[in-house]
This record gives sequence, structure tokens and C-alpha cells, in this order.
Amino acid sequence: MLNLQPINELKGHPCFNPGAHHRFGRIHLPVAPRCNIKCGYCDRKLDCANETRPGTSSRVITPEEALLALQKALVEEPRIRVAAVAGPGDPLANEETFRTFELVSKTYSGMIKCLSTNGLFLPGKVDRLALLGLKALTVTLNAVHPEIGSRIYEWVDYEGERLTGYDAADRLIKNQLEGIKRAVELGISVKVNTVLIPGINDSHVEEIAQTVKELGVHLMNIMPLYPAASFKDLARPTASQLQEVRSTASGILPQMTWCRQCRADAYGLLSAQTCLS
Repeated sequence: MLNLQPINELKGHPCFNPGAHHRFGRIHLPVAPRCNIKCGYCDRKLDCANETRPGTSSRVITPEEALLALQKALVEEPRIRVAAVAGPGDPLANEETFRTFELVSKTYSGMIKCLSTNGLFLPGKVDRLALLGLKALTVTLNAVHPEIGSRIYEWVDYEGERLTGYDAADRLIKNQLEGIKRAVELGISVKVNTVLIPGINDSHVEEIAQTVKELGVHLMNIMPLYPAASFKDLARPTASQLQEVRSTASGILPQMTWCRQCRADAYGLLSAQTCLS
């Protein structure tokens, strides 16, 4: 059953509420450099300030610097309602994420706290996130079958072991689904991001949507592949391909169609595309 209470708490979240993205802003605090998986479309490096690939950041900052960045951003853009950690690595692989949320909570108790993760470490850390007051969680889930996931993920690092192939995808997917289920039980609103990769998971998205709906996810964001790294030679989905997949999935879950595929250091309104300096 859909838990409506936490969803209603997110009226000011521009990524969870379609009526909020023209009225309220967010800040992504790039405090999390380390990652625990290797996706085929990610080159896992910081970028120059002129590059706008999703999830990247020009630099990594400390939790204390993140608090200062939030304070400065609020002076410039007082409509910011969300403090999020979305990279440039995986937030749950970095203790700095938790310290950042602690500082934000002490200084801005009314700020919505949000996190984006690949979900590998979610089962073991979601309760801690709930205790810190996290209200919004995004999990990037690109497959629910290891056979498909093994074509997307090159490896995962889990409990001191590097897994590859089927084993890597199997562990990741099991943890993602378990973590999502627990997050919903804890009253956290969960959105699932799915990268649409033509020829790999484009015919699988409907099943992803159905699987996560049954776990209590209330919103899905299907994003077009940004060809890079091992997937640099793959074609980006066309607008019509993206629309067709979204249309099919919308019969199962509401779709986020206003995503800007933001960097890990973006702030302000979604339309602003402003980055921390």
C-alpha cells in the first residue's frame, strides 16, 4: 500500500513534486567521492567546470564546507528547500555523507534531506538515514534480472570482495530491492531512476516499474543514456524512444518527466543549471 504521509511532506521537493520545480530549489553537496560499483556508462572522474555530465562535480568538499556552501546558496537563492548528496561517487560509500546530514539538521532543521544512491549499501545503512531525518531517497535501478544487469555493471565492491559479471549484478539487485523495501517501511519516499540503454534494458523497463511499485515506490524517472566510458559508442535514446518507454511505464508508476540529469554540485531551481564554484 502506498504510504502517502511522507510524500505529502515533500511538497517543496522539486524532484518529487511536479508542482514544485518552478517554485523551489535544491542543492547537491558533493561530499562523496568514493564509489562501490562500476557502471558501464560512468567514467568515475571529476570534470572541468564547463562539463555538465550527470552526477559529476568539479571538486569534492568536506561536510563543513558543504554547510558553508548551503548557507551561501541560501543567500543567493532563498527558495532552496532540499539539501541532497548525490555524488560524485555513491553517498553510502562515504562517511562524509552522514556527517553532512548531521550538520544540516543542526543548522537547518526544516530543510528536506535527500540522497541518491546505487543501493548496494542501502540495506545496512537505511535505518541510520531514517534516524538522521532523511525524507527523500532516489535509487538508480537499471535492471531486476542479473542477466541484464551483468551487461550494465562491470563490478561491485561488497564486504571486502570485488564481484563481477552475474554475481555482481545479482548482489547489487538483491540489495537494491531489499533496501527500497526497508526505506518504504521506515516512511521514506522513494523514487527510482532508470537509465534507458537501447539494446540492453529498453524492453525491461516495464518489469522494473512493476517490481518497484510492489515495494512501495511512488515515482519513476526514466533517463536517457549519456554515452560515456565503456558505453561511449552506444546510441543515446531518441526522444520518441524515451517517450514510448515512459508512456508504457506510466501505466504502472507516475513518471518524472522534468528531470534535468543534474550534476552532483548543482544548486538553485532545476532550470537554473547553476553549479557550486
